[in-house]
Amino acid sequence: MKTLSLLRHAKSGYDDPLLRDYDRPLNARGRRAAVTMGQWLRKARKKGEMPDFDTVIASPAVRCRQTIEGVEEGLGSPLAPLYEKRIYLCSSATLVELIAGFPAEHDHALLIGHNPALEDLLLELVPQGSTPLRDEAEAKYPTATLARLDLDIERWAQVDGGRARLAHFIRPRDLDPSLGPDD
Repeated sequence: MKTLSLLRHAKSGYDDPLLRDYDRPLNARGRRAAVTMGQWLRKARKKGEMPDFDTVIASPAVRCRQTIEGVEEGLGSPLAPLYEKRIYLCSSATLVELIAGFPAEHDHALLIGHNPALEDLLLELVPQGSTPLRDEAEAKYPTATLARLDLDIERWAQVDGGRARLAHFIRPRDLDPSLGPDD
């Protein structure tokens, strides 16, 4: 059994039209959402609902880096991510390729990135109609949302469609109504 958690970056700003997409920072709501998600992770770990991450792989985009900083603040411990350029503006197929290469000894991976790739990946891995949570994810995968997928596989190289169970789909607005919905 492997566990894959997916975290979409928090809400970013569009205030500076001269900034490249890659360089867009989080806005105030995004910063609050990232810290809130970190606080949820800390509580979920204490309750045994969320195992520690063996590996954290993230897009190097500014909004992902700042999301990580906020999550670490709320969590109270570092995530120590490895930054992978391929995650920025990739497809779900690229994410599957990346996941398939995770070391076998790692049981719980956290992938931090962007939509539509994260949403597409979740929809590919979790069978349609398997849970109301999957229906919610298909309707919208908001910023700063964390999904935990339990994969019935022994090795990461076995990752493929329809073999995951969606155990958690936590949106910032589920924890603090002032953090949603997205515009």
